[in-house]
Amino acid sequence: MGQQLSPDNLAVALLANSIATGCGLYVLITLLASISGAHFNPLVSLYAWHAGLIQTKTLGAFCIAQFAGAISGVCLTHLLFALPIVQHSSKARHGLSIWLSELLSTCILLAVIHIGASTNKEKLPMLVALTVTAGYWFTSSTFFANPAVTVARSLSNTFVGIAPADTIGFISAQLIALSLMLIFLRKV
Repeated sequence: MGQQLSPDNLAVALLANSIATGCGLYVLITLLASISGAHFNPLVSLYAWHAGLIQTKTLGAFCIAQFAGAISGVCLTHLLFALPIVQHSSKARHGLSIWLSELLSTCILLAVIHIGASTNKEKLPMLVALTVTAGYWFTSSTFFANPAVTVARSLSNTFVGIAPADTIGFISAQLIALSLMLIFLRKV
């Protein structure tokens, strides 16, 4: 919708996308935290599994659901806006600055979740949602920080898309960030 309402103003489209994402994320985390721990991100689930908070079977189920949910969400969005359901993005998103940005995004998200869960658990939905909203603006990658979202966005040739070939760089940066945070947060 942001792209349709402001086709010649990328700042307005980015603002619309960031606000919609943050608000939706806040609602989903708040409502689903007590049901599934609000696991929408395979990196967060891998972190929880590594910390012994979820079992391997649960990790597998979560990851399948996360990828299926992200891809289904993109297809549903295409239907809602009368776009072709099956698409492949042509939007290039690559280069050192983008990958470094995605690495930093993922580190920040995992740190917010780790610190927020131990110090302000009741505010965690707001902390995560606001971090993602702001992250759209303070990173050049627009704060994907989620492999399931990265794959899903490769299936949308819209403002939010990412060329399928560029997903490898994003997911690699995200996994490196997870590895770094597992080492760093173990010491905190």
